[in-house]
Amino acid sequence: MAFSTLVLAAGAGTRMNSTKAKAVHELLGKPMVRWVIDAAKASGSDRVLTVVGHEREQVIPLVSDTTIVVQEERLGTGHAIMVARAELEHYAKKGASLVVLSADTPLIKEETIAALVETQQGTGSAVCLLTHETDDPSGYGRVVLGESGQVLYVVEESDASPAEKEVTLCNSGAYCFDLPLLLSNLEKLGNANAQGEFYLTEVFGLFVKSGESVVAYCTDASEAIGVNDRLQLAEASALMQKRINTAWMLAGVTMLDPSTVWIGPDVELENDVEILPQVILSGKTSVARGTIIGPNCRIADSAIGRDCVIEESVILESELEDQVDCGPRAYLRPGTMMKQGSKAGTHVEIKNATIGIGSKVPHLSYIGDATLGDDVNIGAGTVTCNYDGYEKHHTEIGDRAFIGSDSMLVAPVTIGADAMTGAGSTITKDLPEGALGLERAEQKIIRGWVYKRRREKEEGKNRKNEKNGR
Repeated sequence: MAFSTLVLAAGAGTRMNSTKAKAVHELLGKPMVRWVIDAAKASGSDRVLTVVGHEREQVIPLVSDTTIVVQEERLGTGHAIMVARAELEHYAKKGASLVVLSADTPLIKEETIAALVETQQGTGSAVCLLTHETDDPSGYGRVVLGESGQVLYVVEESDASPAEKEVTLCNSGAYCFDLPLLLSNLEKLGNANAQGEFYLTEVFGLFVKSGESVVAYCTDASEAIGVNDRLQLAEASALMQKRINTAWMLAGVTMLDPSTVWIGPDVELENDVEILPQVILSGKTSVARGTIIGPNCRIADSAIGRDCVIEESVILESELEDQVDCGPRAYLRPGTMMKQGSKAGTHVEIKNATIGIGSKVPHLSYIGDATLGDDVNIGAGTVTCNYDGYEKHHTEIGDRAFIGSDSMLVAPVTIGADAMTGAGSTITKDLPEGALGLERAEQKIIRGWVYKRRREKEEGKNRKNEKNGR
């Protein structure tokens, strides 16, 4: 089932009211154009071409794995094929098929693309177009069928008569063509319509007039949703959210409230993962079985091991081994490695640091550019002072070290195994194994100072009142 794919991504998308090209707007963290290209590739397309135009400098980096065609003037879908003709000629061997997709229909499934091709090739038709039935066809081109069920023509809504507007079979904007036949009819397209554009759909009538077969493949209306404004973007995102969450729940993932869980397309989950409300998983994130995530978590591009508990935390480009506890309200920044059984507790921030096996950073601490050995305990309020205003420096803490509360570890510094720092100490020198590091000013006690100060304040107030005649 060999075929090529052409993705139309040149539109301006004025209704998005954005400085960004329409094709680069994202569903679940992934640009719309990538959803379409990836679906085409997954369906078995041998090659993909992308037609770019408006704000193409934004689109081209996202489609660099495809053949790029520039449409300088955007004069309709038929014109886009004309612009791409030179490239398409290379693939126009007898029997070759071309799938045409729109970058603003990101919900199309790979299975649907494959079925579209199979129908076109299996029937030997000039084109198979994707259609859907809907109670509200407004905004879509209408597909008019003959008595035999074959397609007679497609009319855009702006050009449709009142009777044609009553048709509920709609053009979904995806097609599979016999490529040589398509190319041989391109020069016959005209632009005598309300928009002054060359419609690709006009070629269907040309095929019918020449006796070629034009057939339709009907799909669910949700796959045909075109994104032209922010409301439709939100609608499409919600449908994709439901599709992804349904698949994961059927695969053995528990979601207490799937409507509040957002999972990106590249996330991998094992069975028996439990996801609580208000969770966002994105990028190349993986979560192993037995882990509980949420509520209120955002995890991106991170690997989470088995039997972890993550609550109200943000985790970015980090790795957690098995049985790690994180949160509530922890912030793991890029480069964090939490070894097995370690803990990052309440209001803890960790960046570019390794927390050893069984080590704990329970609360109110910052650990940056550091390596902690195994079974280290970090007291509340501890800070690795890693930045001197010019460069970042490293802190090394050995196995079983105990860092007292409110310790300032001024990097570069090494704390030996089994060493201890006293609460409130500022450690600027390396601490040997088994040693106590203590740095405090001498505590002074002035007895009765508070009462004396209180009397002085009261006497001063009385003198002021007497002076003012009160």
